[in-house]
This record gives sequence, C-alpha cells and structure tokens, in this order.
Amino acid sequence: MFDFAMMTASTMETDTERIARGLRRRDIALLHRLVEEYQYRLVRYLIYLTGRRDYVDDIVQDTWLRVVERGASYDGRLRFEPWLFSIARHLTIDQMRKRKAVSLDTPEDDLEFQLPVSEEPSPFEMAARTDDAQRMAQSLQTLDPIYREALLLRFQEDLSLQEIASIVKAPVPTVSSRIYRGLQMLRIPLEREPYAN
Repeated sequence: MFDFAMMTASTMETDTERIARGLRRRDIALLHRLVEEYQYRLVRYLIYLTGRRDYVDDIVQDTWLRVVERGASYDGRLRFEPWLFSIARHLTIDQMRKRKAVSLDTPEDDLEFQLPVSEEPSPFEMAARTDDAQRMAQSLQTLDPIYREALLLRFQEDLSLQEIASIVKAPVPTVSSRIYRGLQMLRIPLEREPYAN
C-alpha cells in the first residue's frame, strides 16, 4: 500500500510537471486536453460563485486566454486546479467590479447581491436526481458568496484546505471557518422542511 501511495504521488508530480512544461511551450494539444478536462468544472464553479449565468462564458474564455498568456508562471509544484480556479476567481472579481461594486469577501446582505435573473434551473438543479438534492441546490444559492465558494471548492471540487486558501488568498483557518459556518447556515433551511421519502 505504501508503494502505491508513493507511485500515485510520483504520478501526480509527473503530471503537474508535464502540464507546467507544456504551458511554458504553449503546447496547443495540451491546452485542448486541459480545456476538455476542466471546462465543465470551471463553468460550474463560476456559475455557483457568481450566482449568475449571463457572463460566465466571457470569464471562462478570458480564463483560458490568461492560462496561455501566463502559463510560464505555473511551476507544476502544486496541482493545476487551484491555479486555474484562482485565475478564474480573479477575473470574476474584476468583472463584478466593472459591473457593480462587489466583493466576494463581503456578505450578500451588505451587497444586495443579485441571484440569477433566469428562471432556468442551475446546472446543479438540473443534475439533481431527488427532491433532497434540489433543496440542497436551492439552499446553497441562499448562502453568502464567501461561504458558498468555500463549500463548493471543498465538497464539489474536492480541493484541500490549503488549495482553497491559495485560491481565495485567505489563511487556512479562515477557509476552515467559512466551511464550518457555511455548513451551519445550510442546516437552517434544510431543517425547515422534512426530507422527502
């Protein structure tokens, strides 16, 4: 088992180093593979992060352009996902500032943060197979962006606390606190109605 763990870590290091080398060379085949592998997760993250769908496509496109432009800055020591999500997060903040003075670090109550204008269900709601999953998706949208983002990165994207901290530029204890508070806030709306049987 120890050998398998070392082999897995070695494989991950090799993969991240290969991505770093490919980005430095601006390898088009690698970029296509990265887009294919991470596009859905990136779109999903941004929809939940912003609570909107109307300008996510522009941010996604800008994110991939930034990956190409700044690929040499990815050193391959850490996983690719946190670096990608960090770029997307910064571009999202820039877009939100242009459209309205909004910070992802400020609770929604202070921002009059708008939920999606569209009546269409979110991707999470569309993928939901049960009433409980739909209730969870709706409850998640009621959270302040800082808590929603922490929960999504931890439980949906399966990132470590350290990786989330590097994305949101906050200390690990702050990230841990946001996850804990987000989970506590989710319990309130979910406990109001009994679960569907």
